[in-house]
Parts: sequence; C-alpha cells; structure tokens
Amino acid sequence: MNKMFEMFKNLFAGTDNEALTGAIKNGAYLVDVRTPGEFSMGSVKGAVNIPLDKVLSRLSEFKAEKSIVLFCQSGGRAGRAKSMLEEKGIRNIINGGSWHNVQACMNK
Repeated sequence: MNKMFEMFKNLFAGTDNEALTGAIKNGAYLVDVRTPGEFSMGSVKGAVNIPLDKVLSRLSEFKAEKSIVLFCQSGGRAGRAKSMLEEKGIRNIINGGSWHNVQACMNK
C-alpha cells in the first residue's frame, strides 16, 4: 500500500520551484521525458531527451548524476519516470513539472 501511495504522491505532488531553481543552478542533469517529436518542438537548453518508455533501458545514464530534474508537458510522465528511477535506487530526483516551468526557473 505504501508503494502505491508514493507513486501517487510522485504523480500529483506540486513542484517545489525553490528546490528546482537551486538544483538547476547547481548543474542538475536535465531530462525531458517527452517523445522525440515533442522534444524537437522545443525544450530546455542543455536538456537531454530520454522518453518515458526508454528510461529503464537507459538507467546507466542516471546512476552517476548527483541531481536529476525530470520534466515533460505537464509533469505526469516526469512523475512516473521519477517513481521508476526511485524503484531502481536512484535518488535526488526532482519532478520539474512542465518544460515551461523548468525553463522559467532557469531564468531566475
């Protein structure tokens, strides 16, 4: 039951923009989990595109990172990716919500 609660909390938790801004300023690994098509239409400068359905197959790309910011169109897919990574023991992940929100925090 606790695992399910954590999953829903990750999916629907609000974004802490203060923590997000700090993570960005400290060089967090920025990951856009939208599809390549969505990513090509615009994203955050310096972000890598790892679509949600590829997150687990590209786990090694997350393991060495001290801080990770995940984002997508609204934050839902980023929340799912966060849960998936946490189940694999990866911590220090922030769901940045939408890519527009992450972009706005980069400009603070």
